[in-house]
Amino acid sequence: MINDYFKMFLIKSKKASTNQLYTKWGEELKEDKVLTEYPRPQLKRDSYIPLNGLWNYAITKERKLPNHYDGRILVPFSPESALSGVERQVMPKDYLWYERRIRVKEIKANSRLLLHFGAVDQYARVFVNRKKAGSHMGGYLPFSLDITDLLVKGKNEILVMVRDSSDTSYHSRGKQKLLRGGMFYTAQSGIWQSVWMEWVPDYYIENLRITPLYEESMVQLEITMNNQKEGPEVPVWIQVTEQERLILSNEDSGNKLLIPMPDFIPWSPENPHLYGLTVGVGEDRVESYFAMRKVEVKKDEKGIPRIFLNGKVYFHNGVLDQGYWPDGLYTAPSDEAMIYDILTMKKLGFNMLRKHIKVEPLRWYYHCDRLGMLVWQDMVNGGTSYNMLFLGYLPNFFPRVAERIKDNWYPFFSRRNEKGRQEWKEDLSGTIEHLYNSPSIVVWVPFNEGWGQFDSEEAVRLIKTMDSTRLIDQASGWFDQKGGDFKSIHNYFRKLHIVTEKRAVVLSEFAGFACPATGHMFSKNIYGYKIYRKREDLEKAVFKLYKEEMPALIEMGLSAAVFTQLSDVEEEINGLMTYDRKVLKVKKIPKL
Repeated sequence: MINDYFKMFLIKSKKASTNQLYTKWGEELKEDKVLTEYPRPQLKRDSYIPLNGLWNYAITKERKLPNHYDGRILVPFSPESALSGVERQVMPKDYLWYERRIRVKEIKANSRLLLHFGAVDQYARVFVNRKKAGSHMGGYLPFSLDITDLLVKGKNEILVMVRDSSDTSYHSRGKQKLLRGGMFYTAQSGIWQSVWMEWVPDYYIENLRITPLYEESMVQLEITMNNQKEGPEVPVWIQVTEQERLILSNEDSGNKLLIPMPDFIPWSPENPHLYGLTVGVGEDRVESYFAMRKVEVKKDEKGIPRIFLNGKVYFHNGVLDQGYWPDGLYTAPSDEAMIYDILTMKKLGFNMLRKHIKVEPLRWYYHCDRLGMLVWQDMVNGGTSYNMLFLGYLPNFFPRVAERIKDNWYPFFSRRNEKGRQEWKEDLSGTIEHLYNSPSIVVWVPFNEGWGQFDSEEAVRLIKTMDSTRLIDQASGWFDQKGGDFKSIHNYFRKLHIVTEKRAVVLSEFAGFACPATGHMFSKNIYGYKIYRKREDLEKAVFKLYKEEMPALIEMGLSAAVFTQLSDVEEEINGLMTYDRKVLKVKKIPKL
C-alpha cells in the first residue's frame, strides 16, 4: 500500500497542475456571514445560535490535544477547500482538530442547549470544556448533542476531533478519492455543513414524520419527543396555513395524528404548492411544511409501464447533479448558489435532479420543494477499493453478462467486510429518515454502477418498510437484480432501443458530452465520453438528442432520462455549466 507521505507527494503534484476556480458567491463571501440561514427548514425554532465562521484548527499525527493551533478555518468549509482558508489535505492517519469559544450568559431553568452538526466527514468526537459530549460516525448525516450539563456560566470551549479514512476503508464516501482524477474528485474532510445551537424546553420535539395520504385527502403526522415517558395524553397543538392564510387550527393528543386536507392543491414542478405547518407540544413549538403529491408506476392507456405523478403520466426529464463546487468542494458558498443551480436547470426545461451519491444540506431540498424540482436521491456508496475492470469495462462491453451476475458475490463488489455492509444499511436507514419529509424526493437510488453494491433485493425490502410513498431505482446503471420499480439503464456509447417489461424503463445516465471552456478549466486534463471542441457543436448535439432521439425513445416506452451532467467537476467537463458556474454552455433545450 502506498504510504501517506507518498500519497501526499502525489496529491501536491496534482494540485500544482490545477487552476483554482471561484464562483461569484465564493468571491463575495464574508467571514462573518457564512450560510446564516436556519439549517433545518422543516423543524424550525425561534431560538437559533449560528456557529458558522472562524474556528481554530490543527492537523496532527497524534491523538492528544495539540499544544497550539495551526491557524483559523472558516466553518463549514472543509480544510481541503479554498474557502476554508486552509487548503490542506487531511490524510487517513491524521487528526483534525477544531476549537471555538462560546459565551453562555445564563443556563436557563427547565431548558436544554442542543449543539447541532449538519455533517462531519467521517468520524467526530465532540468535547465541551474538555469533557466528552458525544461522538458520531458517518460523513453525510446530521447529529445533535445535549451539552447543557457540561456548560458553565460565561466562557465555554467546544472542541471537535475528526478522523477521515476517505477511500482507504469501507465507509461511505461518494465520489471522494485521495488520488483524484477522471470521474472521482478531491477528497474532503471535517465539518462541511452548518453548526448551530438552540435552546429547547426539557420536554421537546425531536422529530416530525409527515406522510401525505393523497387518496384519502389527509396528512399523517408522527411526532417524536425526546422523552416518550410523558405519554400520549400531552396536548398537541397543530396549525396548517396556505400562503400565510390559516386553514386549520386544532388541539389533539397522541404522537400519531391525521390532518384532514379537503380540496387540497397537489404539488408538482409546475405548481410547487406547499402548506405551512406549526406544531406545539407542551412548551415547545416548531415550524414546518408539507405538500400533497403521489408518485407511482402503472400502465398507461397503451399498456406501457410509466411513472405517474398525481394520477397522470409524467416524464422525468432530469440532470445528474454531483453537488461539487470549485471553491467549497462539498459545501455550496451560499444559499443563492444552490438556488442558482436549481433555477438554471429549471429554466433549461428540466424537472428533475438526480442527486448523485451525496446527501445535501436540508436547505437544498427545501429549495427543490419550494421551486418545484423533482429529486432522485442516491445513497452514498462505500466499500473497499473498486475493481474498475469488473465494475466499469465488463458492464459496458458485455452488458448481458453483467445482468446475470448476482450482487451477493461480495468480493467482486468490494463488500467482503460484514461490518461495512451493516454500516451501509444503517446509513441507508438514516438517510431515508433524515430526508423523509421532503416532497420533492420521489425516488430512492440505493446503488450506482455496482459501486459497493450488495444484497440489493434486501435493500429494496428495507426501503419499502421505511417508506412506501416513493419509487426505488434498485441498481442504477448495471448489475440489474430485476427488482425495484425501474429497469435502469446507463448508456454513453451505443444506440439505445427500449424494450418494455413489468417495470418502467428509465435512462438514468446518458450523454456525457464534454466541452472545454477556456478560462474556466480546473485542469488541462479533461474527461468525458464524447468531446466537442466548440460550444456550437455541443449545442447541436444536445439539440438533436432532445429534438429527435428522445421523443422516439419516449414513444417506445422510456419514462425518465438523466443527462450527464449539471456542471463540470474538476477534470470531468461534461457539464451544462462550467465548474465555476460562470458559463452556461447550452442556452436552450427543446421541450419534450
